[in-house]
Amino acid sequence: MQRSLEQRMAIRFCVKLEKSAAETIPMLKKAFGVDCLSDRQIFRWHKAFAEGRKDVNGKNRAGRPSTSSSDDNVKRVRDLLNTDRRLSVRLISETLDITKTIVHEIVSESLGMKKVCAKLVQKC
Repeated sequence: MQRSLEQRMAIRFCVKLEKSAAETIPMLKKAFGVDCLSDRQIFRWHKAFAEGRKDVNGKNRAGRPSTSSSDDNVKRVRDLLNTDRRLSVRLISETLDITKTIVHEIVSESLGMKKVCAKLVQKC
């Protein structure tokens, strides 16, 4: 994300210098190497800046929020597991209305637990 932000700033700079998109592409490829945006993306951003766009940040998109495993959800899962360590990921998911994949991520990564027999315990 940070690399593409830098590249969009560089594209905007090239537009201010009145460089064409075709002139901008080799400069970006030389500067950023394999991390460079695709030619199509460079053309799209170049056109947007040439038409007067000032903001280098992309648009916010609809979809699942990236904070699904937020501190609040981690606390809720931890509190529920403190009451009964034998709860399954499915049951925790249904109880807290959080997807199973997020619950599994919270339990295994955020809380550092693993399943031993029928009980969730701290990883060694």
